[in-house]
Amino acid sequence: MPRLFLAAAFAALTLATAPVQAASFSESQRSEIGDVVKEYLMQHPEVIRDAMEELQRKQEAAEAEARRTGVSKYADQLFNSKRHVVLGNPEGDVTLVEFFDYNCGYCKRAHADMEKLLDEDKGLRVILKEFPVLGQGSEEAAQVAVVVNKIAPDKYRAFFDELLMSRGAVDGARALAVAADLGLDKAAIQAQLKDPEVGATINESYALAQALGINGTPSYVLQNDVVIGAVGYDALKSKIKSVRECGATSC
Repeated sequence: MPRLFLAAAFAALTLATAPVQAASFSESQRSEIGDVVKEYLMQHPEVIRDAMEELQRKQEAAEAEARRTGVSKYADQLFNSKRHVVLGNPEGDVTLVEFFDYNCGYCKRAHADMEKLLDEDKGLRVILKEFPVLGQGSEEAAQVAVVVNKIAPDKYRAFFDELLMSRGAVDGARALAVAADLGLDKAAIQAQLKDPEVGATINESYALAQALGINGTPSYVLQNDVVIGAVGYDALKSKIKSVRECGATSC
């Protein structure tokens, strides 16, 4: 049966990819080929599963390669932009970029991972990219955050920690309230919200995310790899260790 199936599959492929040659098969032959293929697949459904798994593997590999290419192409904006926020060691030997949204539940859960990494690893440089993708409230909060970093960069870390871990929906009003709790002037912040640089900062994150195939949060860039999702402390620590050992996220 396997040999017969291979012959039938080859014939079926010929039918699908070479219409001119398909004319050499009679209607009864085409029907017989279809019956043989169907019979084999019914008896060996795992073939379909294996094919789908292989297709997914190839697609994921292609996406990963495209992202690595994007990281190389946009490395300067990713790692050296004057618009982003830097936490940890500004001169660290390893840089971890995070795209986040203040309303992202997974970002909130991943926050403890980032805090632990920063506390333990004094050679780690973390770049934060405001990436509001969860609605107008997220965008408003990100705009306030950009202004806070502009007028009071020394208070951004406390602002970021407090706002990200806020309960309930986060929006501009909530962001302004957090800023006020830290002693910042709400009116001064509101006056800066229309500064074109605020929109430019967020749009830069959008453009980078699109170029890297990032459409959710949290997402990370480490060395030349893009890491999608809240993968956890252990996974991030392991990847950082690998970067130091061999210059890649996996040695």
